[in-house]
Formats: sequence, C-alpha cells, structure tokens
Amino acid sequence: MQIVKRAGPQPDVGKPFHFMDSIDPNPQGQTFAVERNPRLRYIIPAVVAVAFLMEQLDSTILITAVPDIAKSLDTTPVRMNLAVTTYILTLAMFIPVSGWFADRFGARRIFALSLFIFTIGSILCGLATSLPMLIATRALQGFGGAMMTPVGRLILIRSFPRSQLVTAMTYMTLPAVIGPLIGPVLGGFLTTYLSWRWIFWVNLPFGLIGMAMALRYVEDTERDETIKFDFPGFIMVGLGCVLLQYGIENIGRPTIPVWAIFLTLAAAGLLLIGFIRYARTAESPAVDLTLFKLRTFRIGTLAGGVCRVGLNGVPFLLPLMLQVGFGLSPIVSGTLTFVSALSALAVRPVSAKLLKLYGFDRMLTWSAVFGAAVVAGFALITPDTPHWFIIVYVFIFGLARAGQFMTSNTLSYSDTPAAQLSRATSLGGVLQQLSVSFGISVAAMLLDLVTLDGSPLTPEKFHLAFLLMAVIPLLGIPGFLKLQPEDGAQVSGHQRQPKKQS
Repeated sequence: MQIVKRAGPQPDVGKPFHFMDSIDPNPQGQTFAVERNPRLRYIIPAVVAVAFLMEQLDSTILITAVPDIAKSLDTTPVRMNLAVTTYILTLAMFIPVSGWFADRFGARRIFALSLFIFTIGSILCGLATSLPMLIATRALQGFGGAMMTPVGRLILIRSFPRSQLVTAMTYMTLPAVIGPLIGPVLGGFLTTYLSWRWIFWVNLPFGLIGMAMALRYVEDTERDETIKFDFPGFIMVGLGCVLLQYGIENIGRPTIPVWAIFLTLAAAGLLLIGFIRYARTAESPAVDLTLFKLRTFRIGTLAGGVCRVGLNGVPFLLPLMLQVGFGLSPIVSGTLTFVSALSALAVRPVSAKLLKLYGFDRMLTWSAVFGAAVVAGFALITPDTPHWFIIVYVFIFGLARAGQFMTSNTLSYSDTPAAQLSRATSLGGVLQQLSVSFGISVAAMLLDLVTLDGSPLTPEKFHLAFLLMAVIPLLGIPGFLKLQPEDGAQVSGHQRQPKKQS
C-alpha cells in the first residue's frame, strides 16, 4: 500500500522507534473533529448509525414480505430467493474495494455517494414490476450498502481520538444488533398494513437526512491520487467472496444441487488462495493481508468472528422455535425477540468502564463463555415458559451479544496504523458480513442434521440445535487467550503487567 508523505517534522535519525508512534492517527498534533466541535461527538455517530441501520434493516426486512412480493410480481416464493441473495452477494463483491474508493476520492464524498446510490436503489426496488427488475435494483442497493458500512466505520474511527474509540464503536454496534432483530417485525407490519413496496420506500427520508448531514458535518479525509486500482486482485477476492457467500447461503437453504454447492465452495477457495499468493508481490493489493500481522486486528476479526458465528445463529433459530416449535404468531414472536435490541443500549454505559478494569483479553474471554452459556440456556425454554421470562432471557442474550460484538470490533481497530485504517475497515466489513452468513447457515444446517430422519421440528429438535450452537463461541477463546495485557491499552485505558514470555 502506498502512503502519502505529509509535511511536518520528521523523526530524528537514530531515534528509537516505538510501534505506538506508527499508529498515531494524528502525528502533527492536530485535534480530531469531535475535539474541535464537541457537538460532532453525537452528530457524526448519529449520521453513520442511520446508514448502518438502513443497511442492516435491508438485509432482513425483505424476508417477511417474500410471499406478497412473489404474488405481486407473478413469480414463486422460491425464485424470490434470488432477490434476497443478490443483495448479499453484491455486498460481498464490493466491500473489499470500499477502502480504495475512500482513499482515492475521500471518505465523505464516497459516504454521501453511497447513501445516494442506496436511496435511489431503494426507490427503484419499490417501483419494480418484475422479478428481473427487482434483482437488478437490489444489486444497485447492495453496491451502495457495500460502500456505506466500511466507509462509515472509517469516518467514525478517524473522527474520534483513540481514547474515545470505545464510545464511537458502540454507536456502530447498535445498528448491527438492532437491524436484524426489528427487520422481520417491521417488514411484516409494513407489508400487512401498507404495501410490500414500503419496506423499500421507508429508506427515503433516512437517506436524504443522512446525505445532508454527511455533507454538512463530516470532514473529508486526505485523498491519495497515486493509489492504483488493483483490478486482478479485485476480481479474485471479489468473485471469491461472492462464490463463498453463495455457497454458504445454499448450505442451509439449497437452491442448487449438492455437487454444485461443493464446486462453488471449491472455486471460492481456489480464488481466495490464489489472491493470497498474488497479494504477496502486488504493489497495492485490493485487500491488505498484512493487517493480519497485527495481533489485535487478527484476533479481533478472526477469533471474534468465530464467536460471532455462534451468536449470530440465535436471531435465526429463536423466531423459528417460537413460531414453528411453539406455535406462536409472527407478531408475538417479534414482540418477544425485539427486547434484545434494548439490551444493546444497556451495554453502552458500562462497556468502557469494564474494559478499563479488565482489558480486552479478559473481557473477550469472559463474554465468549457467558455468550455460550446463554445460547445453551435457550434449550431450557419450552412452550409453557411464561412470556415475561422469555423476554427477560432474550434481554440477557442481547447483553452478551452486544458486549462481545462491541469489544471485538473495538479491539480490531485499536492498534491499527492510521495509514491502513481504510483498508482495515474494508477487510473487517467482509469478515463481519461472512460471520452473519455463517451463523445463519450453520444454524440451518444444525436443524437439518437433527431432522435427518424426517421428523418434524419439535421444541426438542430446536433445543438440541441450540446446544450444538453454544459450542461455537467457545472456539474463539484460544485466540482471545493469546492477547497481551498491553494490546489495545491505548483505547481501553487498562494497565496491567505484561505476561511473561515463555
């Protein structure tokens, strides 16, 4: 990756090099946007949070409206799966190169443009008169969404000093937790009482407000016009991610033969392995794999991603258990699960204090154990369980999920060099998107496994699936244990004696 040299005092020759010097996002002593204007401490996260919520909602809101859309467009619900997966595949294709666009043209400009594209795509989706038109407009939406998420995260990170990064990342986590949970409920409400077209048109006011506020309050980043676009790398990593995402989507809900799924995943693996070899010699690769040399980024994204998979399966399994296993109506199921979004708000006031007390290593390890225990606890819920108890328990699960997500997100970028932030947010966005897809696909696979004998989906089958799902968050613990007390200390404020090296 090429780095533009900035004017200013240069380090003394022979001066000892400290790694933390290289990650100072503000080497000239300039203040951050939120320090120059304290109001931006709330305005910038609000602008970015709106964009994140739009993207997260759109990933799930379509599901409950599939039968109505299929009837309106004279197609079948099964074929409507193309409209669902097209959006996710476009995200997977273009998220890896969003960092290049931000570096080349400026983060504010790309963020506002992505909001515009996403909003226009939403309007056109609502106007669709055929399935091919809906698929095309969903792809346009996905292109805008692929830019919104990582570039918005980059704006947050660059607007706040490292000491306030926990607060900034909490704002980013809230839409990621809330969106997938309220999406099906909101989609069902709009489809039932208005029209399925409103699940897309509801984005219009948010998009207009977001664009206006982004252009007014978000500061643009320095542009580097010398960076070349890595087209071969983009094809390899982009197509590899698309095929991987498509293969994962079909594991739990197959729309192609089993042999085709294996072939798709094999092709994805070959493309991604080929890119890894290619990136070693490329001057400015589409995805900066050197980020994995940084321990905090590697553990936050990979070990944290494994933990996410186990927690991301619950929003898929729980509504199914409540509706299919317990026989509850969709609106009752949505009411019981919505409360998990509220617990994300409860995490915010205490997260920074806990990190300062215990550090990233202990917080991530404990939250993984707690999250696994809570997921396993869903196996104790039966059709006779009082609804108030389910609400309380779902709230507790939301605490575990939001705490783990916020902590691993913050760790990932806590020690990332300023020159690599845009590429780090791009790569982190890809891995985060894949963890959501893996979570849903693994949950669907587990349901298939427990019903191989053709038996119906009884509450006992769901209980077994939850117990199996609870093992996954524990798989991230070996990675968390490799963290050193000093990792992310600039962000957490935690101070503890370094571990003795063996």
